[in-house]
Parts: sequence; C-alpha cells; structure tokens
Amino acid sequence: VQLQASGGGLVQPGGSLRLSCAASGTIFSINIMGWYRQAPGKQRELVAIITSGGSTNYADSVKGRFTISRDNAKNTVYLQMNSLTPEDTAVYYCNARLRLRAGIPESNYWGQGTQVTVSS
Repeated sequence: VQLQASGGGLVQPGGSLRLSCAASGTIFSINIMGWYRQAPGKQRELVAIITSGGSTNYADSVKGRFTISRDNAKNTVYLQMNSLTPEDTAVYYCNARLRLRAGIPESNYWGQGTQVTVSS
C-alpha cells in the first residue's frame, strides 16, 4: 500500500492550496483518512481527519479555514487550505487507517509528506 501526496508548494499569506493524497495497492477498506503536519522543531500534529462516512474533525487552529474531503471510490483524501498564514508552514503528511483484507485488524499508513511554505 502506498499513499501519494501532492499539492504542496509556496504561497503568499492569505493564499490557498489544495493537497491530495491517493492510496493505492490491495486495500479492502479505508476507515479514517487524515492530514497531519510537522513544523521545524515541533512535533507532528493533527490537522484534520475524515471517516468513511464523512464525519470530520479539525484542529482548532485550522477550523473555518481548512476543509477536508474524500472520494471513497478513488481512495483519495483532499485538504483545501484557505487564508493561509506563515504559521501553517510545515510538512504535511497524509494518513490512512485501513484494512488490507477482511477479518484482519486495521493498520496505519503514512504518505511521504509534502512541503507547504507560506511566505511573502
């Protein structure tokens, strides 16, 4: 199983970016997909998660600015980021909690990370 993230880059304060992350491989089901981020010198933190049924949860710091969504048919999760600030600068990692086959426990998978830099 691979999680391939894309969409990072350099953006000015107040700008927007959209991240995508597609899970590929032999997958039976994906429960939760989400985005985490890690800024230099800081621990990795939750940004947003979404369940297979569409329930979402956001970090307080991004509520009202970021929107997470997913396409279950494509095993893809998105993160629309608006009103970006320099404090959003970090490497963003996608995460998927999934089951490879019926009847076995879920496993946690991480994407490779994509850099988001907010700077003028």
